[in-house]
This record gives sequence, structure tokens and C-alpha cells, in this order.
Amino acid sequence: MERKVGSGTATVEAEADGTFVLRVDGSLQSQVDLADPTHLSFEYMRRIGDVVDAVAPRRQPVAVVHVGGAGLTLPRYVAVTRPRSRQVVLEPDEDLTEFVREALPLPKRSGIKVRGVSGRAGITALYDDSTDLLILDAFEREAVPSNLVTTEFFAECARVLRPTGVLVANLIDGSAGLPFVRRTAATVRAVLGDGVVLAERKVLRGKGFGNVILVASRQPVPDLTAAGRRAQPPYDVQPLGDLAGKAVPLTDAEGFVTPPAPPGTFRR
Repeated sequence: MERKVGSGTATVEAEADGTFVLRVDGSLQSQVDLADPTHLSFEYMRRIGDVVDAVAPRRQPVAVVHVGGAGLTLPRYVAVTRPRSRQVVLEPDEDLTEFVREALPLPKRSGIKVRGVSGRAGITALYDDSTDLLILDAFEREAVPSNLVTTEFFAECARVLRPTGVLVANLIDGSAGLPFVRRTAATVRAVLGDGVVLAERKVLRGKGFGNVILVASRQPVPDLTAAGRRAQPPYDVQPLGDLAGKAVPLTDAEGFVTPPAPPGTFRR
């Protein structure tokens, strides 16, 4: 299937393993298994799934906010593993959401509500202390939007999280010294407190481009070391403060630009 949407031309194609891949202008966005929504194909998505499993017991409903929607892969996972959960997805491309709902239908009574707003505007409109998990997984032209990684944005995230709530942010970096993820880690830490970083060792050492997951909370974050060892490929679990080091938090006033993925990263 193919359709023009707000962000370009969206396509959904079946894979040999029975899953479906969503692309926009050829850029890989999501992989969805309609028969088994617990199947998370992307490595970084499985890591976020590990966080969800560590934070909330199976079958226990949770309140989740997703910044970024695309194929709604992770909301489907939560809906199946934790029925009756209340989930809000902030996805500004309403045409894309309509296309996804048609091509990759959501389960009945999924509890997933998609709002056609940007992450920044959508978070601002949410109630205080209303969310157990806030998951940031948003990209624009294969880069994380810069207004979603500043002190001001994470302060809004902290406002809507419950005292035991957890923030999960999916970032990408691979440049020498990892300046972007280090500064974002410093920003999250300054607002919410300590947490952990999930990434492949080669990425944390600056020897390859990849996903870096930041996990933070006002309360101690669950131990994810065993999950990292079991994963394929394995990932390291590092204290947020170790990654942040002496980096300076990001602010709206700075006008920085987040690093895009190298050409071809999201193409296959």
C-alpha cells in the first residue's frame, strides 16, 4: 500500500517473516507484527520493551505517553501485554496515522488514543502527575527534533510524570565523543535525576553509529543488566551520570541542530 501523507509518501510492505514495514519517502519508520504484537523486530525497540517490562508487571495497566507514533509498534506491545492501559500517542502527521490505521489496524479496545499534535505541544497540554511512562521516539528527516531534547521540554515531561514515573528517550549518535547524547543525558539528569543508558558497547565508545536509550526517573531505575546480557545483540547498561560527565544541558535558546543519521542508516 502507498499513500501521500503530511511527511511524504508512506508505504507498507509485507516481509518474508510475516511482519509489515512502514516507510516514509523510503526511510524505515516501523516494523509491525499484526499476528504477534509482542514481537519487536527493531533492536532499539526491544530495549525499550525491556524497560517497559522492568517498570510495569505484565497484565498491570499503566498510563503511557508516546512522543512519536509512526506504525504504533510499541503502543500495540503495551496494549497486548498490559490490557486496559491508557495510552496517548502524540503524532503530528494525521494523514500518516490514518494510513497506518487502515493498513495496519489496531486491536479492538486497544486503549490507544492518537492526538494529531507535535510532541512539544502535546506534552504541554497533559495533566500534572498523570503518566507512568513517557517514551520519546520521534524523528524528523532522520534526526531527533531539537525541541524535544532541551531543558524546557524535559521539564514539561517531569511535570506530567508521576513521582514514580519513568522517562525513556531514544536518541541516535555516532560522532566522536558522542556530544549530542552526552549533552542530552546531562539535560535529562539535571531535570529528573539519575538513571541509566542502554546501548551497544561500540556505540558508547564512539566506534559506530547507533541508538542510545536514556532511562531516567526521580526514583531508582530497575536493574536492566541481565536484560542487556540476554539481548541479541547484547547492550551495555551504564549510569546516566557516567555518560553525561561534565556536559552542559541543552536549552531552547541555544538553537543547536541534532545530528542526522548517516546516509542509508534507515534504508534497506
